[in-house]
Amino acid sequence: MIMPEQGRPWQDVKEDLKNRGSKDAKWRDGRTAVYVFNAGEEIAQIQKEAYAAFMSENGLGPLAFPSLAQMEKDVVSMGLGLLHGPEGSTGAMTSGGTDSITMAIKTARDFARAQGRARDRANIVLPFSAHLAFDKAAHLMDIEVRRIPVKTDGSYEADIPEMAAACDDETIMMVGSAPNFPHGIIDPIEALSEVAVARGLWLHVDACVGGYFAPFARMNGVPVPAFDFELPGVQSMSADLHKYGYAAKGASTVLFRSEALFEHMPFDMNQWSGAPMKTPTLAGTRPGGAISAAWAVMNHLGIDGYKRLQGQVCATRARVEDGVKRLGFEVLGNPLLGLIAFRHPEHHAFAIYGEIYRRGWFTSVTKSPPSLHLMLSPKHADFIDDYLRDLEASLHAVVSAKDAEKLKVEARYS
Repeated sequence: MIMPEQGRPWQDVKEDLKNRGSKDAKWRDGRTAVYVFNAGEEIAQIQKEAYAAFMSENGLGPLAFPSLAQMEKDVVSMGLGLLHGPEGSTGAMTSGGTDSITMAIKTARDFARAQGRARDRANIVLPFSAHLAFDKAAHLMDIEVRRIPVKTDGSYEADIPEMAAACDDETIMMVGSAPNFPHGIIDPIEALSEVAVARGLWLHVDACVGGYFAPFARMNGVPVPAFDFELPGVQSMSADLHKYGYAAKGASTVLFRSEALFEHMPFDMNQWSGAPMKTPTLAGTRPGGAISAAWAVMNHLGIDGYKRLQGQVCATRARVEDGVKRLGFEVLGNPLLGLIAFRHPEHHAFAIYGEIYRRGWFTSVTKSPPSLHLMLSPKHADFIDDYLRDLEASLHAVVSAKDAEKLKVEARYS
């Protein structure tokens, strides 16, 4: 596109925008189970209005916009309250999970350097199921990534003894997920914490998916194991607000056990011609709308609202488990929150995905092992029966195609 000489009327541009989105995934219709967290129209309207109210303000300038600075402190405080942050714990808002993970690794690296360690090539040790954002961050900082295969007992949990054996004097961080993205499984964080305490290692818990879900699931009676700052080995956590916190994108939190750890995260520079600058995270400009929308949604929902929404998600996941098992699928591990992965013992997941996609569903898959993958939202409660019917039809289509191919082969050699 070349910029037009003359601007176009807003109504024309608005119609163009609508048309351009017409072929996108139909998340408003409940037919998308990745990328978008749909808590309903009421929450969407709060996101929009709260974001617009501070859309032009910049979190880079806390002196200019003390309202944003206070809202960020409030959001971080609420997060730490949910995740058993001890006295003196702190953190910051970021643009998303990758940002939070990157800043946690940077902080752990600089902390290690301050202790006189990791002067050669630092490394991080994590399960094979951990998010690839760790690899992206490590690549930026030339840190070695040691991915350890998960347990082979069907639990898809981190293998703690193997992870412990992979650590050495240059290890700046161990990682556990709560839950991991591929399978929706919470790693044995308590066992990782014991290793971290015994070895003097930094343990980061990636709760980008579960940080603002698991506490409320536990309040609803779900047997969520210990995974947060109540465990002494946990030094930092990442928890996304724009996932199950139902905030507008992009909003996440990176949290630390103490101010002494957090002080290794900010960038502070005055050796240039301009004014001194201090930024807590990688970003310079920080959209005020992301901060205000997160603050507004959290205050609007409160504990009761989150318990209600997360209860809906857990109930929907249970319906999925029952439905796919009736169709002969196997659920991977023991998912407790909003993620679920499942595979069929006889038919390839990617073939089934192709059929479900043709029926208008935009979901996801996993590679190891090949399986179908759903990240459920509260709105899916209204549509999950439609999904299960189309899944059954997709499975039958794959079976019919295989049978037809088998007949062709038999006819060729008969």
